[in-house]
Amino acid sequence: MADHTPIRLLLSDMDGTLLQPDHSLSDATVAAVGQLREEGIAFTLASSRPPRAMREVIERLQLDLPTAGFNGGTLVNPDGSLLAAHRIDPEAVRLCLDTFAGHAVDVWMFADDQWLLRDLEGAYVGHERSALGYEPVRVDSFTPYLDRVDKIVASSRDFAGLKALESQMAARLEGRALAARSQDYYLDITALQANKGAALRALAEHLGIDMAQTAAIGDGHNDVAMFRVAGLSIAMGQARPEVRSQADRVTGSNTEEGVAQAILRDLLQRE
Repeated sequence: MADHTPIRLLLSDMDGTLLQPDHSLSDATVAAVGQLREEGIAFTLASSRPPRAMREVIERLQLDLPTAGFNGGTLVNPDGSLLAAHRIDPEAVRLCLDTFAGHAVDVWMFADDQWLLRDLEGAYVGHERSALGYEPVRVDSFTPYLDRVDKIVASSRDFAGLKALESQMAARLEGRALAARSQDYYLDITALQANKGAALRALAEHLGIDMAQTAAIGDGHNDVAMFRVAGLSIAMGQARPEVRSQADRVTGSNTEEGVAQAILRDLLQRE
């Protein structure tokens, strides 16, 4: 990106980026986003979260633009109405469930605006409950939902095993769905059209902004897709080396006000 190209839109990841480890927003981040608004730079969110789990942050930041949930699979208007939705092909859903059955992972499904699972005692259920702010629904079978799945998550404490499973699923699902870790412990399966790069393109087009005038900031493997298309890409300081290497710049971690740093340094004080 040429240094003189003005940024008109910043798309930010949420967990591990905009939010603190306890899922809160710091005052510095809220203030920095407010300064963007004062300078006429658009700001919005792209998250692996379901849209309903993004509402509190949207309201706190007073966002008035569409946001992207499910890694870009769902675009939602500021009033909560649906702008676009891309769901996973049912055959790809069956393939995922069959494959995951042979691995030591907890499987969650997001469909019908619900978080569905079969084991309420899974390793990361409590963590996800805190992040999402609502309760899961225990089901005996995922079969009734196969034709309307927004996201599947395989969660595991075996980070290396989940990384290997990510590569395996990416190959098996090629051309049918996407597999990318949103955290070391979460492997997300989303629709083929559901990636943050496509979401950034759609949001930029919706706002009439050239891609060279967009910026993206994130910390996860699922953020690399928007790094690749943004005019300016910024990785969080605590991101894995393979994620940081894909970004134009690196800011502080989410415990070091990395988003506020990037806004002030790279967007508001650029030459």
